[in-house]
This record gives sequence, structure tokens and C-alpha cells, in this order.
Amino acid sequence: MNDPVFDALAQAARAGEAVALGIISGVKGSSPQKVGAKAIFYSDGRITGTLGGGCLEAEVQQRAIQSLRTGQGSTFELVLDHDFGWDDGLICGGKVMGLIIPEAQQSGEEFWTALAARSSKMSWGVSPEFKVQSSRFKVQGPLSAEAQRDASLVGGELLYKEDIAPPCALWIAGAGHIAQAVAPLAWQLDFEVTVFDDRPALVSHRFFPREVHLQSDVWEKLLAVPSPQTPSFGLVVTRGHRHDALVLQNWIHRPFEFLGMIGSARKARMIFDHFVAEKIATREDLQRVACPVGIDIQSRTVPEIAVSILAQFIEKRARTAAGPGD
Repeated sequence: MNDPVFDALAQAARAGEAVALGIISGVKGSSPQKVGAKAIFYSDGRITGTLGGGCLEAEVQQRAIQSLRTGQGSTFELVLDHDFGWDDGLICGGKVMGLIIPEAQQSGEEFWTALAARSSKMSWGVSPEFKVQSSRFKVQGPLSAEAQRDASLVGGELLYKEDIAPPCALWIAGAGHIAQAVAPLAWQLDFEVTVFDDRPALVSHRFFPREVHLQSDVWEKLLAVPSPQTPSFGLVVTRGHRHDALVLQNWIHRPFEFLGMIGSARKARMIFDHFVAEKIATREDLQRVACPVGIDIQSRTVPEIAVSILAQFIEKRARTAAGPGD
């Protein structure tokens, strides 16, 4: 799934339309958005993306439109207190810092399209001169007094830096009703989804969005497919215990960040005890497997089960992104 803000910047570059890019570069306390939130502001009042809505976004929008008139970038620091946000309900009590880059589309269609696609790891940032930079981010030459002041606000050569990486992979074993509910939602939630099954009638875009990758073959061949090169997660929801165990026997030895398997606690005990007894996997290996998968939200329907599963995967993905100890 392409990033809509980067996509819109690429479109603006293609059309030669002037836009200002607003970015949240710092947050203290409670706020409606996190660091990295972005919005594009057009001269006619349109907005793509969001910095949190309400009075915060309205204030930044005014500054962004002014920046399009003057061509001057700026930083901002807004306190979301009673006085500032009461009318719009934004009394979070936190502080939001950010920057506005006028004429952001001038970095070019190719640059923004590459960031939107996220097909490989990239880094980009904004210099103290409010210029978009990529690659090594080296600021060349002496800085103006104003640029030095702005740089001191963030304590470095860049006002903002962001690393872009391909989305995490989600492999789903089984193409039945659970997979058909999970896959499209997972794609919307920024997973690169692949569904595997040995039943060709089910492995079809009649049941899955075009954006979902499909693989159909005998399980022997499906289980030989090389692992993804990006951080990856696995979900085992085949048509029965035997097939679940067959897939898990292979996937437990792959570098998945997390594995989930449909079923009961009793099913998990039976399969796990068998794996340990037959030396297929250790107890430590099996700690990476959640069965029953999903958080307990008293789900009953298939869509509710899909939500419970993906809530757990989102939490695991966030922990993976944060790194050890975070």
C-alpha cells in the first residue's frame, strides 16, 4: 500500500502544483498525532493527510498557506492546552513541534514516487534551510543565522529525518473464510500479504483483493517458498489440525517475528507436545506461537475474529519496530 501523502506529493510534482508539506517532528505529553504525521496543504484549502485535526491543523494550515505565498519554511511549536484547543476539543495537554516546507513538490515526482512505493529501504530528511534531502543528508556550506537558529531547535543538522522501509510481510496459510476476512484488512493496515493454499478454487482474486499475493500448489512446494526479506509474520488458518501442524512444522523454523495459529488451547497443547516429543521444535521455539491467535475481545463472527487477530499482529509489529528493550 503506497503512502497517500507521498503519492499526493508525486501527483503535485507531476501537475506542477505548489503545495506545502507539514510534518510533526516532536511531541511532548499527550497529542492527537505522533512524530512523523504529515499533511499536504494546497493553496485552495484542500488537505491530504492529517496532523491531528481540529485547531492544531487549522493553525498549521494558515501558516502553510502563508509559506506558499512567501516561499519561506518555518517551524512551529503549539501547546494543546485549555486556551488553545477548547472549542475543537483538543485539550490533550501536550506540546507539538513541527515544520512546514513550502513548494515540497519541487523535490520531483520520481523522488516522492520512490518514497510512496517503499520498495526498498530509503532515508530522507529536511535541512535547516527547509530543503528536502536524501542519501547522506550532508548540509553543504555555511548556514544562515536563521537556519542555525532553526537547527538548534532540534539539536542537529537536520530538522527532520525519516527512514522508509518496505511493509512487513504477512504470510497466511489457508485461504478459507478466516483468511478471506484477514487478508484485505491486513493489506489496509500496511502488511504485504501472501496467502498460501493447496485448493486452487479458493486461491483466487474472486475472494481476495488484487493487492494480495496468492500462491497455490501442493503443500510440499508451498513450504519450500523462500522466506521474505523484510520483517515477517505468519498466520496458520488451514482447513484442519493436520494441515496446521504440517505448516507449523516448517514455519516454526523460519525467521518470523511472530506466529499465530487458529484453534483452542487444547489443540495447542496437543501439537506442541507432539513437536517437543518428536524433537520437531523446542519449547523455546514454540513460545513464538500464539494459539489461540488473537486478543480476547469475545469475538464470535468472522469479521470480529479477523479484528482480534490483526490487533495482536499490529501490537507485535509495533514491538518489532521499537526494537529490544523498548
